[in-house]
Amino acid sequence: MNKLRLLSNHLGKVYDVALSRRPAGRSMTVYPQDLFIVSYPRSGNTWTRFLVGNFLYQDAPVTFANVEARIPSIYVFPDWKLRRLPRIFKSHDCFDPRYRRVIYIVRDPRDVAVSAYHYSIKVGILEEACPIERFMPLFMSGNFGSGLLADPRWGCWYDNVASWMAMGHNREFLLLRYEDMLKDPRHELKTVAEFLNLEPSPERLERAVQLSAADRMRELEKKEGTIWQLTKHTRQDKKFVRSGKVGNWQDELPVDSVAQLERAWGSLMQRLGYHLTTASSQGEREEPQLSHSKLR
Repeated sequence: MNKLRLLSNHLGKVYDVALSRRPAGRSMTVYPQDLFIVSYPRSGNTWTRFLVGNFLYQDAPVTFANVEARIPSIYVFPDWKLRRLPRIFKSHDCFDPRYRRVIYIVRDPRDVAVSAYHYSIKVGILEEACPIERFMPLFMSGNFGSGLLADPRWGCWYDNVASWMAMGHNREFLLLRYEDMLKDPRHELKTVAEFLNLEPSPERLERAVQLSAADRMRELEKKEGTIWQLTKHTRQDKKFVRSGKVGNWQDELPVDSVAQLERAWGSLMQRLGYHLTTASSQGEREEPQLSHSKLR
């Protein structure tokens, strides 16, 4: 039975490749001037795509119906189709040396864990009754999904963030914190515009921020959640665009789960400016804090 299943999976992949249906992913064709918006899943990548897209495109607002045509995900289209689309892409991959121009978004992993937990219920990976403490070992290992959320190329939060932090120095690289974006989206979007060598007029920034507001995105999700590739086969009673607030983990993560995460990833969290809260993490070595950086 296992051999038959493996054969079936193999033939399915061959069939997809033969019909040019398999998403490009890490095998996509990359050009030197391509721009990648990269993050670990559930760290604000979709919101960033809306912000950047609404800043760049003045003809019509970004929606869930057109976001994949304007800033496409490398996990949606085959390579031949990506080559015909605008050269700004969404990616969740760990460091890829072919990416020469990168906007990387990082988010407090405690909030990422909560968001990933709820999204796993939305896509049917977890039963709704599954307690979040049972989900945490899967999240921390990077094996919490079935292709929708987890992929060997993505790693766990620490692997993904650390790989880009270590290797971003030899390329055009902009690091943004999700928390800073929420606090002052106009300022952070202005930083993005300057990174792209574009003139960030106050009117253009304001338009992009308003069109990318969480309330508007939630309304768009109600109308377009059944047609967007990422949500159309998921539970429509569960939101993709949730509260988006900072610190939700304080209400949802048990203390033991927080301690487990901070013990494992505390040094990198501190380096990024995330305060540790559990006594078991107080021995972590303090490192310089970062807000965002632009490296050329």
